[in-house]
Amino acid sequence: MKWHGFASLIIIMISGTCFFYTANSHAYGSIQVRSFKLAAVDSGYTVSINSAIELNPTLEQALEKGVVLYFVNKFTLVESRWYWFDKEVARIKTRTGLRYHALTRRYILSDHTFSRSYTTLQDALVALQRLRDHPLTIYHELRSNVQYNATLRLWLDLTRMPKPFQVEALGSSAWNLSSDRLEWRMVLPTPDQPFSISVQQ
Repeated sequence: MKWHGFASLIIIMISGTCFFYTANSHAYGSIQVRSFKLAAVDSGYTVSINSAIELNPTLEQALEKGVVLYFVNKFTLVESRWYWFDKEVARIKTRTGLRYHALTRRYILSDHTFSRSYTTLQDALVALQRLRDHPLTIYHELRSNVQYNATLRLWLDLTRMPKPFQVEALGSSAWNLSSDRLEWRMVLPTPDQPFSISVQQ
């Protein structure tokens, strides 16, 4: 298990479920993975993620100024190959924008498939923290007898922000919002036994 950022991670495998334990406190403003599930369905596999997102005053002020904050969920499955480079076989990558509409005083979540508005920032964050049954994109044949390397990370995507804010974000911890990078090895789930992880503080 690798160590990333300021938090230490301990992983325990019990009957197809991973339990991650994180130690140490997070600075004000954070993204934390709470749970993850990979399920086998008729059409392939789906991913569900629960997270906890807390914005700091700098990000809240940016929202009020009309800046869109883009949040990314990324999960990958990689097959190790001793004779060649490792091969990414499947992934999901979602990017959801959060913005404040001053005229209607509502917060809006949107991506290329949907747009929803909320009365309060807290309501918008609750919705943002939940990804449900998102289809896994498969690039190469998946095999039930292979141990895959899995990686999961959530972060605030600064590359989609206006250039002045990208410059401001350089060297500023207030803009560096990211979960720990979780890594584990796994076999594919079966229809009657999904694979899940739980992250406990």
